[in-house]
Amino acid sequence: MVLDPGGLLAWLLVGLIAGFLAGLVMGGRYGILGNIILGLVGAFVGGFLASLLGFGGEQGFLGTTLVAFLGAVVLILAVRALPGRSPI
Repeated sequence: MVLDPGGLLAWLLVGLIAGFLAGLVMGGRYGILGNIILGLVGAFVGGFLASLLGFGGEQGFLGTTLVAFLGAVVLILAVRALPGRSPI
C-alpha cells in the first residue's frame, strides 16, 4: 500500500480490523485506538515474519489484513509470555 491520504486511511482500517479480530480471538478488549495500534504494530510483525518465511509482495487489502491479524496475535502472545503482569 502507498502512504497517501487514501493509503493512510486503508492502513488505519487494516489496523482497526486486524486489532479487533486479534482481540476477539485472544480474549481482550482494547478500544478503537488500541485496536488500531495493535493492528498496525501487528502488520509490521506479521510482515517481518512473512518475509522470513518467504512470503512477500502485494497481497491486497484482505492479504494485508490477514498478515496484520496474524502479527497482532503473535504480538499478544509475546507480550503475555513476558514475566510479570501483562498489560495485554
